[in-house]
Amino acid sequence: MALIHCDFFSEVLTISTSMTVILPEETTTQIGLKNNRSDGKVPVLYLLHGFSDDHTIWTRRTSIERYAAEYGIAVVMPQGDHSFYADMQYGKKYWTFISEELPRIARSFFPLSAKREDNFVAGLSMGGYGAFKWALRKPEQFAAAASLSGVLDIATHIVKEREQDDPIGNALFHVYGEQDLQGTDHDLFFVINNLLKNDQQLPQLFQACGTEDFLWEDNQKFFRFAEANNLPLVHTFSEGAHEWGYWDAKIQEVLAWLPIERG
Repeated sequence: MALIHCDFFSEVLTISTSMTVILPEETTTQIGLKNNRSDGKVPVLYLLHGFSDDHTIWTRRTSIERYAAEYGIAVVMPQGDHSFYADMQYGKKYWTFISEELPRIARSFFPLSAKREDNFVAGLSMGGYGAFKWALRKPEQFAAAASLSGVLDIATHIVKEREQDDPIGNALFHVYGEQDLQGTDHDLFFVINNLLKNDQQLPQLFQACGTEDFLWEDNQKFFRFAEANNLPLVHTFSEGAHEWGYWDAKIQEVLAWLPIERG
């Protein structure tokens, strides 16, 4: 595998930003690592970080490079700041950057497939929410999406955070201002209802959350909603908290679950 730290300029953000990229390679003499690489364009997983982290965190806290090697998949990990992957009320347009500009730039730099069946997105916490939001608002882009300990009931979560006079609540004010998020394109329940009304094809969904996680109730609410609406959702709820040991284990399950076409 090739591990690349990529600095580039974003026209949408109007600043230089960064992404960490893992690219598969075919090797025959490397010891201790199984590599797979198909000819042509490479399937890709966009992997999003959480609220307190950055584009380097998945490679620092997990063995994602090693896990991805056997699947022959590229992994693109962008910088998302505190944005909740939204066009911020008082800040940068991270939704437009992530959902429109990033894939175009990444494909211009690297041999990544643009086919829906070869594109996937996943993330943890803020990034789990971002992964579902991206895939559900742009279902034509992705075959599958995974949320690990995601903030899936964003409207309720933001109301609770606004009651706290702390750095997180202050940061979220810059993202959403005083908006009520229920019934907006930030609200996953609203987005899904619109997809169902319009009979649009949904991507396959994977949801994981630990039973000791502070977002457990959010995830249970989303699961009940998905079950009631017959969404194409695979779930795994087991013992675990909001921490990297849990996410390191679950990202391996996500990779094994992804519908990757192997050459």
